[in-house]
Amino acid sequence: MTNPLLDHLLTRRSALAAFLKAPAPSEEQVETMLTAAARVPDHKKLVPWRFIRFDQKACETLGQFLVARRQEIEPDADEERLAVERDRFLRAPMVIAVVSNARVDAPVPQIEQVLSAGAVCMNLVHAAHALGYNAQWLTEWYAFDGKMREKLGLTGEEQIAGFIHIGTYEGELADRLRPDLDAIVTHWEA
Repeated sequence: MTNPLLDHLLTRRSALAAFLKAPAPSEEQVETMLTAAARVPDHKKLVPWRFIRFDQKACETLGQFLVARRQEIEPDADEERLAVERDRFLRAPMVIAVVSNARVDAPVPQIEQVLSAGAVCMNLVHAAHALGYNAQWLTEWYAFDGKMREKLGLTGEEQIAGFIHIGTYEGELADRLRPDLDAIVTHWEA
């Protein structure tokens, strides 16, 4: 007996953002994806996460910001390195950030809140795949950069849980070696 959900989970692979092309999901599909992404475990219904969507102009602006930021960090960065920064948000036709807001004053441990944001990222990836697209969950250095946090308007305890790059991938995705269950599963006995 086949099970479409289990088949998906057992075969899901990410395509590198650089290989994701147009078309991107429609507005209706994005709403469906975000609705699915938000259906995650959320102890005490805190909603310790939110989304930031980036349009093409925003992606270009962020690219220029990352070029300037790279020049601050690495004044001798060559043009090739700066081009990488310029294109980071232009690799895929759609980018959605998941922002984690794990509050210290909440009646739920912060780790549970962070894990909930991670589940949002994974649900967003799964929803993109379910609609026939592909996605890659990335953070990279700028997700943890204080000036980038300011640029994106993050406040308080907010952190980037992931930038989800979404688009269309043509061709077969190569699988990677997966963990050997015998190496990662133990049995605890009383």
